Amino acid sequence: MSNLNVEALVRPELAGFEPYDPAFTPCDINLSANENTHELPPSVRAALDEALLRTPLNRYPDPLANELRDELAAWHGVERGNIMVGNGGDEVLFNLLFSFGGSGRTLVVTPPCFEEYKNFAKMCSTDVVEVWRDAKDFSINADALVAAAAQAHIVMLTSPNNPTGDLVDPALVRRLLAETNALVLVDEAYIEFADAGASLIPWIAEQPRLMVLRTLSKAFALAGLRCGYLVADPAIVDVLAAIRQIYSEDVLAQAAAVAAVRAREELVPVVADIVAEREVLASALRELQGVKLWPSSANFLLVRMPHAAQVRARLRDEHSVLVRDFSYAKGLSDCLRITVGTHEENQRLLSALGAILE
Repeated sequence: MSNLNVEALVRPELAGFEPYDPAFTPCDINLSANENTHELPPSVRAALDEALLRTPLNRYPDPLANELRDELAAWHGVERGNIMVGNGGDEVLFNLLFSFGGSGRTLVVTPPCFEEYKNFAKMCSTDVVEVWRDAKDFSINADALVAAAAQAHIVMLTSPNNPTGDLVDPALVRRLLAETNALVLVDEAYIEFADAGASLIPWIAEQPRLMVLRTLSKAFALAGLRCGYLVADPAIVDVLAAIRQIYSEDVLAQAAAVAAVRAREELVPVVADIVAEREVLASALRELQGVKLWPSSANFLLVRMPHAAQVRARLRDEHSVLVRDFSYAKGLSDCLRITVGTHEENQRLLSALGAILE
């Protein structure tokens, strides 16, 4: 047992942090992490395997992942200079706050939302102002958000929002850009599951303070790869390029990501099936006694039911189905977040829930 008083040595703003724990338990069906639960098409899997096999491991990767940046830029109709690749979207988020946050600067968020925004801000000595969503429908008070942003340096919004599943109103983003001087990040990790035209990437050329975060973890079914990217003004990208961890995106991740982006059209039917299953699952959940849920444009549903924590435990222990418990969180009492699974997984979930709630 060490007698080192590490608390006296660590930076004060980092005291009390604990390792990230998603509360994972091995189960037959894991619907807790918003992963893509569907199999990759065989052709896409083969393209990834081929790319990995031909990638040498004895050389360092391209520090800025330029081949991948070029593929992403061509897809989104921007230039390489508009793209910054990261080791998951989390690295990009941290680097943004490391670069543009800091002591005496403020981040505005709209909880309930992705908790890591606030955690990364604290790590970077950045103050956080929370503009809480409406308790009933999770809508954002636009006037309150704009007022808070007018005194802030960065605003982070998720669209679709995690864990509520709703899209950000583009009119609100326009107000933030027009009426404040803050940098505005729109995190579009789940945007492929929303209706066509929901992304704000086309605004980038005319809105230099707008940044859009994307990932290959969700629709591309590559959560284990850890590859995210930012679409932003080249001046912002240049700042992030200067401070990022060198070689943070390894050669295998870059090779697989390039292959996946090139094969993106083959993933369209997979995403469409998830969206269709989302609507089937939502309709069935609404039929269960005591259950309330909110419309979602993502690959998950936020559900409220009596004794949610106990229901989650029984799903895990009696039926080997894992969902995410948010009932402990402010504003989310008795709420579970359920990832949309395959048809078979969703039916097993519904059967288990029906038995438990009866």
